[in-house]
Amino acid sequence: MNLTKHDPNTDMEMDMTPMIDIVFQLIIFFMLISDMSQKELEVLVLPTATNAVPDKPNPDDMRPVVNIVADGSIYIKGELLYDAEAPDEYKAVQEYLQLMASRMGREPLDESKPDGVQVPADAVLVRADQSTPFHHIQKIMEICGKQGIQIWKIQLAASESGGDEEADS
Repeated sequence: MNLTKHDPNTDMEMDMTPMIDIVFQLIIFFMLISDMSQKELEVLVLPTATNAVPDKPNPDDMRPVVNIVADGSIYIKGELLYDAEAPDEYKAVQEYLQLMASRMGREPLDESKPDGVQVPADAVLVRADQSTPFHHIQKIMEICGKQGIQIWKIQLAASESGGDEEADS
């Protein structure tokens, strides 16, 4: 049996390069994840509300977010679906809401008739700039009421008076 003796005078150095690489990859990962969590929200000046509650959506609910900027253009998840400069009858917005309505859970329209007409159980959040003309918001409400979509629950975003927090009213 050959046992080698360890020389205490030899210096052992640890290579820290892999550790530094892992730390940088984790930093990049968390930066990307935090950026993607806000992708549904456009930068808007929301109207203020005197009676509002903080927006704390249930993560299990499917809630489409529709952003309407001041000129009436509509963005969903950072993508321009309706350009107010080149109107196209809101076709892309209607297709998106129809897709979301088909993915949402269903509930009876009339609770006294559980086997009757079923409509989406979740709500759509409409975020509009405070200077957006109302007819753009009204058009989203009309689209939500169309046959095949029928999203009856609509939440309107507002900021609390004196703060920048978003709330539903």
